Amino acid sequence: MASSKILTIVGMGEGISMSIASKFGHQGFTIAMISRSDEKLSQYQKKLQRDKVEAYYYIADVSDSQQLISCLAYIRESLGPTEVLVYNAAAVREVDLMTMDEDDLMMDFRVNTLGALIASRTVSQEMENSGKGKIFFTGGGLSIHPNPSYGSLAIGKAGLRNLAYSLHEQLKPLNIHVATVTVNGIVQKSDEKYHPDAVAAQFWKLNEQALSDAEPEIIY
Repeated sequence: MASSKILTIVGMGEGISMSIASKFGHQGFTIAMISRSDEKLSQYQKKLQRDKVEAYYYIADVSDSQQLISCLAYIRESLGPTEVLVYNAAAVREVDLMTMDEDDLMMDFRVNTLGALIASRTVSQEMENSGKGKIFFTGGGLSIHPNPSYGSLAIGKAGLRNLAYSLHEQLKPLNIHVATVTVNGIVQKSDEKYHPDAVAAQFWKLNEQALSDAEPEIIY
């Protein structure tokens, strides 16, 4: 049986996402995980359950808007309304923008930015009904300091950062806090500063902010 507090992670992975799931799970949240890989999600669920965290997983391709909307609706029906949404999906591709196929660029943008908007639209409706909610994005330093070798990701993260600021202003009157954690480094367990747990702590910091003091961004 799920608790009354649901954290939904779109783009579940073994790094930042697992640390966020563990951090919030130990604070009484039930975790709903979304990604394309049934096998990996099953492993994440088992690991979290061993860590005494209640977690469930759902299959969806975030580049498919209807799949994402349907998946979020199913989570609401099966577990309850999402109180905190974390959008962590990213299409990482090392490619030259000057020669990149335009369809690939658009597909990356759907994952890196548009999916965040679709997810936010979907959960904000239930958050508005409940009178509260939080929507957080995993941003990146490429949004501020682009690298031409990862041009499509840089464009997507810049769009994501802009989206966070726009939705922060638009949804704050509805008691919904929208923000991004802009990770200005490479997340790896061997790096104390950019360890996944350290990054997850920034998401918890946002979660703990009162709406009157809510920030649209933490640059970490």
